[in-house]
Amino acid sequence: MLNDVYKEAEARMKGAIQALEEDLSGIRTGRASPALVERLQVEYYGVSTPLVQLATISVPEPRMLLIRPFDSSSLKAIERAILASDLGLTPNNDGKTIRLILPPLTEERRRELVKVVHNRVEEARVAARNVRRDSIRDLRELEQEKLISEDELQKGEAELQKITDRYIEEINKIGERKEKEIMEI
Repeated sequence: MLNDVYKEAEARMKGAIQALEEDLSGIRTGRASPALVERLQVEYYGVSTPLVQLATISVPEPRMLLIRPFDSSSLKAIERAILASDLGLTPNNDGKTIRLILPPLTEERRRELVKVVHNRVEEARVAARNVRRDSIRDLRELEQEKLISEDELQKGEAELQKITDRYIEEINKIGERKEKEIMEI
């Protein structure tokens, strides 16, 4: 019974880490990465669609992204979505492809991005703590229903704290790695 609670808590915490990694992949570093624009929502025939479903995204040079739409009629919509995003990039449209040239990051912009990373990391930590809180509530309900003893409840709470600490440590490492990547010149 306790193992089920632990497994569920770990699965939800892994989900928080995956969400954090996906979130951070969209934050720009010094070099071009398709993840920067993959999840960008494009208005395509009245439907909001991720860019990755509308085009191939490649990196021909370290500071350039090349976007080749599957349907050339979506070029203008993709261009509008890039301009409307908070990426701060200007698309170069040649009629068939869109080139995004990433300018070098200024020190000020790097610091802003690091703040964004810190906020996302804190959100992931809060998510992990919320999972712990929910799992402890589940354990207390089990104890009130006399399915587990008070000792098992305390042991379960201690084990959940260990699991939470382990995942928060992993979240911190992911955040530090991204921060280092952003500050790299």
